Amino acid sequence: MESLDTHYETILRAFTEGRVVPFLGEEVNLCNRPTHKKWRPGQSDTLPNSSEVAEHLAHNFEYPRNAPLDLARVSQYISVVNGSGPLYEELHSLFDIDYQPTPLHRYFASLPVTLREKGYRLRYPLIVTTNYDDALERAFRAIKEPFDLVTYVAEGEQRGKFLHWTPEGEVCVIERPNEYRGLSFEQRSVILKIHGAVDRASAIWDSFVITEDHYINYLTRTDISNLLPVTLVAKLRKSHFLFLGYSLRDWNLRVILHRIWGEQKLTYKSWAIQGKLELIDRDFWRKREVDVFNVPLEDYISGLGKCLKELPQVGSGT
Repeated sequence: MESLDTHYETILRAFTEGRVVPFLGEEVNLCNRPTHKKWRPGQSDTLPNSSEVAEHLAHNFEYPRNAPLDLARVSQYISVVNGSGPLYEELHSLFDIDYQPTPLHRYFASLPVTLREKGYRLRYPLIVTTNYDDALERAFRAIKEPFDLVTYVAEGEQRGKFLHWTPEGEVCVIERPNEYRGLSFEQRSVILKIHGAVDRASAIWDSFVITEDHYINYLTRTDISNLLPVTLVAKLRKSHFLFLGYSLRDWNLRVILHRIWGEQKLTYKSWAIQGKLELIDRDFWRKREVDVFNVPLEDYISGLGKCLKELPQVGSGT
């Protein structure tokens, strides 16, 4: 396997060519968070992970004490006993907070800016995430870098479809994905939230693939490539993938791989960055022919950022 330094160079070259798609998992939200620092609802500027959300929901909705604290199962219990309305209201309150973007969020927001300043003609990136929060979007807005947002609808009349949010805040239901031309990687970056997202402006479009029923419905629906705009499907089919913050234990990861690729192997060289790597994780990635680096996310993104700064100007001759 290539060295980490060689990998950084490969990744940056792929970014300049518009040929790598980052997938951001829940551990991204813990990037650079001190291990002793715990998330507390309403008292923390750091994002929660799924275990912390599950524990909070279980406490607030009197989830059986001895039952497994798995987020999908806890959410399923709440949805059955109380209805999806109270569940969605509680999730909205958890994510309707200005959590601080992590260094990883800020890196991807600043990537197009830095490459433009160095003279590269950009093919803007597609960034895929299974997280519900808006920390990545806020990192983009903080530096006034425009982006398009595409989110999945988990419930209601538009269930199973995707929404497109323009930089101006206008929202459009993507009714005919094969004909939709409202997205262009020649113009700006696209953030794709395949498990839904919080709608902090009004909660009307709050969407969370979070209960066991949601996942079952998600898995049994048609191939996700038939639901996404053609521009995004083309990008996914002809790109390397960079998995950040996922592990084999992550239910989201297995759903993603099944929905997008089924049992087929990836056709472009891809990588996974995982801080706590177990033997079973390594075997899992190897089965997909994905190279895995056992390195903490904060160290990885720091090294990638340093390599980006050292990238020569176009035409500098170095």
